[in-house]
Amino acid sequence: MRARLLSILFASITASIFVHSTLAFAATNIGIPGLSLSVAPSTGPTGVVNTVQILVMLTVLSIAPAILIMMTAFTRIVVVLSFVRSALALQTTPPNQVIIGLSLFLTLFVMTPTFSAVNKNAIQPYLAGHMSQTTAIAQAEYPFKVFMAKQTRIQDVELFLQYRHEAQPKSLTTLPLTTLVPAFVISELETAFQIGFMIYIPFLIIDLVVATTLMSLGMMMLPPVLISLPFKLLLFVMVDGWYLVVKSLLAGFH
Repeated sequence: MRARLLSILFASITASIFVHSTLAFAATNIGIPGLSLSVAPSTGPTGVVNTVQILVMLTVLSIAPAILIMMTAFTRIVVVLSFVRSALALQTTPPNQVIIGLSLFLTLFVMTPTFSAVNKNAIQPYLAGHMSQTTAIAQAEYPFKVFMAKQTRIQDVELFLQYRHEAQPKSLTTLPLTTLVPAFVISELETAFQIGFMIYIPFLIIDLVVATTLMSLGMMMLPPVLISLPFKLLLFVMVDGWYLVVKSLLAGFH
């Protein structure tokens, strides 16, 4: 009963303090800024075009991270680094933040020439008013097409061209992005899995040797992973594994 009375008394005091503070705040006549939104009809075709362009740009910006990931070296790099962690039988080391962060900076390093070309040929002329928005978009697409064309396999491009019953062009840079981007992503995944397979081979041999040794010694209840993990780490450190992995990734984009 006493606890109940104390809780009621505490609630009454709290409500009283809240009411008095609210009245005191209202008495000071402090103005709170408001937000006003209005929608007015367009006065001409120019206003409609500008509104549509703004909506299109906002839509593109919302999906820009996904577009950039699919059109850059990020896919191959992050998949290969994930394979390295899995081959070492390490679930959370390095953590996902480190893997993604390293992949982003390696992507920035690889894509710097492409980004510089886009900035020089499209962004700066458009900001200076020397070209229209349509021309700037076309100029910005070309460096990305050149980069993707170097890494895309012909058979992946033919897959999408055959689906649309289109002839193979003389140059992959003339393909629309709707055809070149998925072909590029498939090629990147294929290359990343090939690199991942080569990474797995030496660690798989270590697992087999350790498992066979434990079985020959009659230690069937001892998990082989506990014994093979130190040997995997020792091998990876001795051959400077991260250097070799990053070197092979960078060499693949030349």
